[in-house]
Amino acid sequence: MTPTVPTRPTSRRQARGDRTRARIIDLTVSSLLDHGLDGVNVRSIAQEAGVTWGVVQYHFGDREGLLAAVVTQGFDDLTEALGPLGDVAAVGDVRERVRAAVATAWPAMSSPTSRAAIEVLISTRATRSGAGRQQIARLSQLFASLGEAVGSTLSPDRAAALGAFMLTNLRGLVASQLIVSPRIDVTAELDLLVDVITTYIGAGPDG
Repeated sequence: MTPTVPTRPTSRRQARGDRTRARIIDLTVSSLLDHGLDGVNVRSIAQEAGVTWGVVQYHFGDREGLLAAVVTQGFDDLTEALGPLGDVAAVGDVRERVRAAVATAWPAMSSPTSRAAIEVLISTRATRSGAGRQQIARLSQLFASLGEAVGSTLSPDRAAALGAFMLTNLRGLVASQLIVSPRIDVTAELDLLVDVITTYIGAGPDG
């Protein structure tokens, strides 16, 4: 009879592998934000993570695979953070709904992993790849749904346009923080965004 292979060691190896993968991604995010795309040295990251280059290859394939993993992780985190935004439809008046949406969307968009993902998309041709376009389409759909929740009185087309407007402005603010050091305070810009969106919704379905 063939002996039963215990599953617990495999589970421990899987958990260890997941932790290693997460640590490499976290270190890559830090490198991207500190040094930009050109400053990302995967062998240095492997050394800091306490692993060999072969381990990095096992998990990600190569440098491009690692950068793609950062983008995927950034958009996964962003999707999770933006998930509850559909609930803003039940929040107070229009201005309160808009403020709640922006107050939740901005920290999600400007988190380290999300900023690193946007840095990769801006600095490479990833936006032209199938995977890059899928991630951007995924984000656009999230904000289209947010536009529908915030602008529930608008026509579907205007609600979708509202979501796209919010996404474009928040991405622009993230980009400004990537190129300006130290990071600029965008409180005034976020307040203005709330004002503009509130006015847009207040104009009504045909305004």
